[in-house]
Amino acid sequence: MPENMMTKDVKEWLSARALRLRTLEAGGPAADLQPWAGVLKDVRIVGLGEATHGTREFFLLKHRLVEFLVRDLGFRTLAMEAPAAATCSVNAYVLHGTGDARSAVARLGFWTWKTEEVLALVEWMRGSNASVAGDRRVRFVGIDPQLPAPAIGRLDAFLRRVAPERAVALRDVFDLLAAAQPGSHPDSGGRLVGAVRELVEWITADGVRPAAGTGAGEAGEATRAVEDARMLLRAADMASRPLLCEDKKDSGLAARDRHMADAVAEALGEGPGGVVVWAHNGHVLKGRYASGVPALGSHLAMRYGDAYYALGLLFGRGAFRARRGDDAVGPPARHRISGGGLRSVEGQLAAACRVDHLVDLRPGKKVPEVNRWLTAGHYMRCFGAGVPRFTYRFQFMPTVLAEEYDGLAYVARSSCSRPLDLPASDGR
Repeated sequence: MPENMMTKDVKEWLSARALRLRTLEAGGPAADLQPWAGVLKDVRIVGLGEATHGTREFFLLKHRLVEFLVRDLGFRTLAMEAPAAATCSVNAYVLHGTGDARSAVARLGFWTWKTEEVLALVEWMRGSNASVAGDRRVRFVGIDPQLPAPAIGRLDAFLRRVAPERAVALRDVFDLLAAAQPGSHPDSGGRLVGAVRELVEWITADGVRPAAGTGAGEAGEATRAVEDARMLLRAADMASRPLLCEDKKDSGLAARDRHMADAVAEALGEGPGGVVVWAHNGHVLKGRYASGVPALGSHLAMRYGDAYYALGLLFGRGAFRARRGDDAVGPPARHRISGGGLRSVEGQLAAACRVDHLVDLRPGKKVPEVNRWLTAGHYMRCFGAGVPRFTYRFQFMPTVLAEEYDGLAYVARSSCSRPLDLPASDGR
């Protein structure tokens, strides 16, 4: 039997170690999750992955795990794979009740998060914060440097007031970077990065800092401008690199994950408690994706060692939402999928335990036969925000579990996430 196939001993080990989930829904008793508290005793950052961006059950389980991590283990920050510039209104809502939750979620930038499931999570965060002291409140932060248009809008307004000539000089740079994505504006000469770096240096200089006696509103605006300028520098670095190149570490994709890791590290250092990272499996894993791009999780693992825990979320069969083919702007569609078969990681988890469950893989490294299975090459499903029209059913990603994940969560059936019912002005 090939090493990547599950032997009887491996199957029995997985079955015995499976933490069977009473429910995927948040809000109820968490007795079934208590053994996981011991697993995470010394962990400061938990990466919650997902094999698709459009599975309702992943979002429900993540909500439940976030609730458990906050209430039982003292985590205080949710860091989402969402544009950093677009999450200020969500954070203001969960911390202070400012604004409207539905409108804030609708402006999160990516269609993937504009769902009833994410809205329910945000509403829970607000309800939890309303009942606890300030140092126990949980924050919502975005870590993705893409789509910095909201930060540019705030920066432009600030510059028009304090240095109109700079606002005019940066107009072309701002226009180029408003919809920045990895490799969207390759710039071997470094003009974009240089212009934004100069802005950061100027805006953080003594002459731009609020003077003594400045009102709280103006001081807050200046602080916000510094943060927005730094966000824009990350976006410029990501956008000005080629999407992919011979050395994958120098690509726009690699810059995106590196900057997301920096944002997580900043979030960890800014407040008490741990950080929950909400992102795709391809980002939370501790190795590489796209044939060599160092993932967000690889940077966190290098910085924090075992204090970073990567949990991949997998599913058996069902349906999920994603855009079709190369349609980058069309509405997400329903995609059906059958079981992955016994040669897939999902199929082997299902054979060991057919119900929804978590399994901690770290102890398996000390069991020779299990370790052979963990260090062998496997395949698991991996779907992004868009999938090929017809061949997505055969889409698998190679993985070595021992190198990429500390644990796995398996849900037997996937159904489509539920999009928010939004006015045309609130959705993209």
